[in-house]
Amino acid sequence: MSLSPASDLLFRAIDEHIGWLTAWHRLAFLDLAARSEAEQTLAPSPFFAQWRDSILKTLPQDQPAIERLAALHDQLHTVARLVLMKTPPGEPVARKDYDSVIAKYQELMQGLRRLERALSTAASGLDPLTGLRSRSGLPDDLSREHNRFSRTGRPFCVALMDLDHFKNINDSYGHETGDRVLAALANYVSRDLRSFDDAYRWGGEEFLLCLKEADLDKGLLVVERLRAGIEKKPIVLADGTTIPVTASFGVAASSLNAGPDDLLRAADKALYRAKKEGRNRVIAASTGV
Repeated sequence: MSLSPASDLLFRAIDEHIGWLTAWHRLAFLDLAARSEAEQTLAPSPFFAQWRDSILKTLPQDQPAIERLAALHDQLHTVARLVLMKTPPGEPVARKDYDSVIAKYQELMQGLRRLERALSTAASGLDPLTGLRSRSGLPDDLSREHNRFSRTGRPFCVALMDLDHFKNINDSYGHETGDRVLAALANYVSRDLRSFDDAYRWGGEEFLLCLKEADLDKGLLVVERLRAGIEKKPIVLADGTTIPVTASFGVAASSLNAGPDDLLRAADKALYRAKKEGRNRVIAASTGV
């Protein structure tokens, strides 16, 4: 897998900071006599600034997560420099000062590592939150499935799934808990689907299912089993909090007269009906999509 320039700079910045901490630790506790002469070796890595400039050029203007990392980076190097300056010559750094530098270092590295994992996962075609396939590869996958159907006559279904009242979960428990609910739900979907079916993160709280070797009747059976299972299995968080969830579905079956985009539109209309008619239900798209 080839890396984008921004990803490569991020990986270099992480590696540089690992070496930086080692050098700072030596000046704080070991090379005390050489501290004043060696402090210039602790200058921030140029790779971090290069990465920040590079990634911001490819993203929308408002990027608070990137700016937060940039602020942490500046704070780390400022605190580390000030701690060495305030420590008397020939003496090791005080424990509380050492802990303040390490806390900033760990906070920065955790943020960089999370971003590194997200970039790696995105490059692999997986959604970083749920681990499901991302939407980016969906058009090609559906086109291949439709071509197979055209050649062999083996049907397939597309189902759009929407987590009911997800906004209420975010409002009641916070967005971090909302993300955990989505991840847990995605894990359940992956386990419950047949081994040869595919699940995608469609966006927000919506998922797309590609049900292979399934006409409309078979597809509805698969999806109804999934819907009932979700209703019976509330999400249990690490702290024991139990959050009941339900989902609505719209299902469309393959047709020689309908391409992949037609199926998606039909499934979306059926999903809209499912939500309008009370949610927590499965609606089939009208025949003759």
